[in-house]
Amino acid sequence: MRRATLRPDLAVLTMAGLLDARPRVGYFYDGKKPGLLAAKEVHRLAVDTVKAVPVVVRGGTSVYDCIVALFTEDIGTLFIVSETGYLEGVVSRKDLLKVAMGGVDLPKIPVRVVMTRVPNVVTVRGGESVYEAARLLVEREIDALPVVEPETASGKEALRVTGRFTKTTVTRIFVELGEPSKTL
Repeated sequence: MRRATLRPDLAVLTMAGLLDARPRVGYFYDGKKPGLLAAKEVHRLAVDTVKAVPVVVRGGTSVYDCIVALFTEDIGTLFIVSETGYLEGVVSRKDLLKVAMGGVDLPKIPVRVVMTRVPNVVTVRGGESVYEAARLLVEREIDALPVVEPETASGKEALRVTGRFTKTTVTRIFVELGEPSKTL
């Protein structure tokens, strides 16, 4: 192998953070593992850069219609918003399954009866790191987080839903970080 062909490859490895270079020393392995590079990227990435479009319904929507929405949108969690678009709660497929198993008339029950209400809803802000959002998913054992931005409405702080962050989002990021030619 000639030196001219070796240097560009080493330069790429240096830019990727796998090698270091110093004058009069040359290229050398600095002990960093590729996993550490992925970890740095996950801490650097903001939720806003990877969030998905939120699927929202009003509190008066029937449980039946929410079940239909879960299947048609192929998601596991719906965000419930007020008439003005602020977060009121969340409902998961598990919540809806519990109600459906109760043998009640699903088209007559509004989703606000079964949803988890807003001070108990775990949320994430768009500027937070992907690592922090993923940590919340694992710690709280939930499938999705509403991405929110706080606003003041009628003298109170309210949360505007701007996106969703899910386990699928984390999986997609993991796969993309594993592909050397892709960057997030």
